[in-house]
Amino acid sequence: MSVAPIAPESKPDSSSSGDAGAGTREKILGHLLRHPDSTAAEVAQTLSLTPTAVRRHLENLAEESLVETIRRPAGGRGRPARAWRITARGRGLRGDSNGQLALGAIEALREAGGSEAVYTFASRRFEALVAEVEPASGPDDVERAARDLATALSEAGYEATVDESIAGVQLCQHHCPVWDVASHCPELCAAEQDVLEVKLGTHIQRLATLAVGNCACTTNIPVADVRPEEDRDGR
Repeated sequence: MSVAPIAPESKPDSSSSGDAGAGTREKILGHLLRHPDSTAAEVAQTLSLTPTAVRRHLENLAEESLVETIRRPAGGRGRPARAWRITARGRGLRGDSNGQLALGAIEALREAGGSEAVYTFASRRFEALVAEVEPASGPDDVERAARDLATALSEAGYEATVDESIAGVQLCQHHCPVWDVASHCPELCAAEQDVLEVKLGTHIQRLATLAVGNCACTTNIPVADVRPEEDRDGR
């Protein structure tokens, strides 16, 4: 009587499971970039994951100093909710490479041509990112221009959104590929704001920036009081 050989026990593909875990981590970090101070339940709902799995990933990310917790005030009675936000180290994983090299190059440019040279370089760089966006034609067109800017900036890695506010709309850049350089070179933020004003045709107000440690670069954009047309071609 012959006995069929026993097939060797199959082992799970650790590489594929590792890839899946890495992909989930990236999704969670991306969510916290766009939605800082989210709870594990909120992240789980958005990403269609279980809260238990999200909490496990968040705890692992916290051990690597990529995310941190805060206490978000509860809506009613009860303890404040435990929320999560991405850290500077975690933000550095989102495609921000060669930061020290870029900073050194800009400082060399400053030594050669002064602050104005840095501003000119930053203006040209940012203008190129939003070159395809049509400037606002008037007060009724400002919100359209803001949304087009958000689209263009998101394609360039800025994770930008437009939200309504009491005084108009807010352009929120939840990420900045050069945030670490901008923290040392204020000309980058100044040039960016001036380029946005030209595209929007109205004075804008920066409420927060990543460069000083905020969770996003937030710009308030009034939807009225558009500057005269002859002023839109200059700073």
